[in-house]
Amino acid sequence: MTPIEGGARRLLVVLALSRASVACGGGLPLLHQAQTLPAGDVQAAAGFSGNIATAGFASALSSAQAEATASGGTPSQPGTDPTYAKGALVAASIGPGLSPYGAARVGAGADVEGGLAYTGRAIRIDLRRSFDLSTRWALSLGAGGSAALYGHQNGVILPNVDLGELHGWGADVPVLVGYRSEGDLYSFWLGARGGWEHVDISEVSSQGNVTLGEAPISLSATRFWGGAVVGVAVGFRHLYVALELDASYASVTGNYNATQVQVSGITLAPASALWWRF
Repeated sequence: MTPIEGGARRLLVVLALSRASVACGGGLPLLHQAQTLPAGDVQAAAGFSGNIATAGFASALSSAQAEATASGGTPSQPGTDPTYAKGALVAASIGPGLSPYGAARVGAGADVEGGLAYTGRAIRIDLRRSFDLSTRWALSLGAGGSAALYGHQNGVILPNVDLGELHGWGADVPVLVGYRSEGDLYSFWLGARGGWEHVDISEVSSQGNVTLGEAPISLSATRFWGGAVVGVAVGFRHLYVALELDASYASVTGNYNATQVQVSGITLAPASALWWRF
């Protein structure tokens, strides 16, 4: 077995274990250095990630929650309530909340690295390459694809917004510059990250036109976002503690209950994890 094959097998074992954790909300952080792993080496990570809606997103969500309280959760007539529709798009597309985080990365050689990451809301797969700028500094260019997992959100943020029916997909491009100390005792990285995501909440029905229970009100949202990321890791030999913060501006356009709306705001996505390299 080659080092790469062994590393890939260990990566799959780690991801199978982390997949057992399920929660709602949470961000989907990078949580890796700018430098890539050597061929066949694996880095596993376990921790928590969050997603905090601020500015326009927070206002839209709080206005919708206040309206739901006043109306007792009774939905408005289709096409008549843009205030609630904006809050619904924030709840579905931004996914504010906290979730467990699990990931694994494997070095593929030639300064190339691949990874898989999972939170309670989504899974992400990515590929990147690093370029040495000096003996301690490196540049990392990557691309990732993600999927919002059907049935993997719970909790009621807003009545009549069934996050359990949420599903979707997206893509992002991170660019990092980072420093790694002698002996790899500590490292830090910073850079830019932008992306796109589309999510849907749609009716689930049985054969014919018979609906299974009360059908959720349909939702469709597309989000474009971009911002900055900064992180640091400290450790020794095989075990490290990593912290990261993503701050991004996003615009979400979509349709909820036959109401077309657009809402924009800022999100903060803090994350922390333990790294184990082997």
